Amino acid sequence: MSTTNAQVGIGTTDPKTTLQIEGDPATITTADGVRAPMLTLAELDAKISAYGSDQDGVIVYIDDVTTPSTETETAKITSKGYYYYDATNNVWNAMKTTTYSVGDFAQVGIVFWVDETGQHGLVAAKEDQDGGSVIQWYNGNDTDTEAHGDGVYAGEMNTLLIIANQGSNSNDYAAGVCANYTVTEGGVTYGDWYLPSKKELDLMYQNKATIDATAGANGGSGFASAYYWSSTEHASNNQLARRLDFGNGGWFASHKNTNHRVRAIRSF
Repeated sequence: MSTTNAQVGIGTTDPKTTLQIEGDPATITTADGVRAPMLTLAELDAKISAYGSDQDGVIVYIDDVTTPSTETETAKITSKGYYYYDATNNVWNAMKTTTYSVGDFAQVGIVFWVDETGQHGLVAAKEDQDGGSVIQWYNGNDTDTEAHGDGVYAGEMNTLLIIANQGSNSNDYAAGVCANYTVTEGGVTYGDWYLPSKKELDLMYQNKATIDATAGANGGSGFASAYYWSSTEHASNNQLARRLDFGNGGWFASHKNTNHRVRAIRSF
C-alpha cells in the first residue's frame, strides 16, 4: 500500500484544505450539507469498545436517547445532538452547550428550576426517599443547627450544617437520608443529594404536576398530598423547622421530632 499527500475537493477543482466540499446553491432541489454518522445512544453503547486513541475527535449524531446510557464513556449523553469522542479522558462530550428546561429528565433527576442560562439548575429525585416513609427532621438534638438558609442552592449548606450539628450522617433523620441517597447511571454514581431549602421545596411544589408526570414516565412516583420537610430551621425557635403541605401549598413550622416525607434534590 502506498500513500500520498493530497487535497480532496468535492464540487470544486481547486480545494484549499485537506477536504473541501462546495454546495450547489443553484440547484434548489438538491439538499447541501455534510451528514455525520447517526446512531441511537443504545447503538453507540453497543460498540463503545471500538473507540480508543485512534478515534480521538470523531463525531457522531445521537438521534435517540430513549434508552439511557449504560456505559461510563457515554454518561454525559442525555439529549439528542452532535457528540465528539475525547480519547484522553475516554468520554463522549456534547459539541454544543447543553441547556435544560423544567420537566426534563436529566442529571439523574427531574429538572424543576434552571438559571437564566439554562445550563445550571436543580433536579428532584424521581421518588420520595426512605421508601416514601415519614421521618423526623432531627437526630434527637433540639439545638440551633444554624441551617437558616431559605433560598435557591441554600439547601446544600443547610444539610451540611444539620449533619455537623446532629453528629451522625445516618438514615434516622431527614438530612441524613438525603445526604446518603445515591443514583447510579451509566456506571457513574451521583451522591451529592441534599434536603431542599424552603425556597427549593416551594419551587418543587409550584412544578408538582410537571415533576409528577416526568417521574411517572421514568419509573418514579409523584408527590403525596402530605407534609414535606425543608432543611430550613425556624429562625427564632430551634425546636421547629419549616414544612410544606403538598396538598394545598401551605407553609407551617413543625417540631423537629415530627415525622414528614422527604424528597432529595441536587444541583447541576
